[in-house]
Amino acid sequence: MTAALPTHAERWKPERGFVSLNNGKDLTGWGYKPDEKFDGKTEASDGRYTAKDGMIVVNDYAPARGPHLRQLWTTREFPKNFILKLQFRASVNADSGIFIRNPQLQCRDYLVAGPYKTLKKYKPQDWNQIVVTVKDNVAHCTCNGEVLEAALKLPATGPIGLEADRGQMEYRHIQLKELP
Repeated sequence: MTAALPTHAERWKPERGFVSLNNGKDLTGWGYKPDEKFDGKTEASDGRYTAKDGMIVVNDYAPARGPHLRQLWTTREFPKNFILKLQFRASVNADSGIFIRNPQLQCRDYLVAGPYKTLKKYKPQDWNQIVVTVKDNVAHCTCNGEVLEAALKLPATGPIGLEADRGQMEYRHIQLKELP
């Protein structure tokens, strides 16, 4: 009998010094504001977000499932300087966002949905990496090494969030390293 090969989620580990914000199995550590938590659940109460194979998936909107715009937040806040790294894959014309202590960084199928339509290294319908470096309440944000926002102003503390708007988005390898 052959042993099953580990899944991508089972093989992936955060980089040295980073902690994963997604346990790879469910939505533990995430929820809707003000106080709906999804610890131990693989799906948000309205089905807009699901956890599967190491990913948090933003499911396409279905009217029967609740509000069109939804925001999933970490239940923890991040007051220190930090580096946030994650990978995302956007369906055609998908529109989502990453909230950093509340302000939003657009995360989309950039070449179609904008606003960063001139990116040279963006890979449509493939995995792309966002890196956000927060220092003194200002975020420097890149996608595959290209600058999205050079100086996004942030409040002193807040959670990390993901937005559900249009199309399917997949997020994986969500990891954070606090800086001195």
